[in-house]
Amino acid sequence: MINMFGKKVKSKSIDYKYNEGELLKEFSQYIDKTYAQHYSLNKYQSTEFIIDSGHGEGFCIGNILKYAQRYGKKGGKNRADLLKVLHYGLFMLHVHDKQETKK
Repeated sequence: MINMFGKKVKSKSIDYKYNEGELLKEFSQYIDKTYAQHYSLNKYQSTEFIIDSGHGEGFCIGNILKYAQRYGKKGGKNRADLLKVLHYGLFMLHVHDKQETKK
């Protein structure tokens, strides 16, 4: 079985307590949709340019804070805000790993 990160994993069934398997599927589908939306015009996302110009960490952390603080305020307790927090967290993991490999 191939996970959402393209890694081969054993297809062992895990009895998740917090519905992690289904939530990860939803998160993966959410990410896939962003590639078909305006965030990915001309095959490039603005996030790529921001990260490549050295501003990725501040951009990602800023957006994590923005959407975490917005949750429960704009549009009520909006799942989309939580998915955005996770997505920017995933971008930040990419930025972190990219920075660590330069050392």
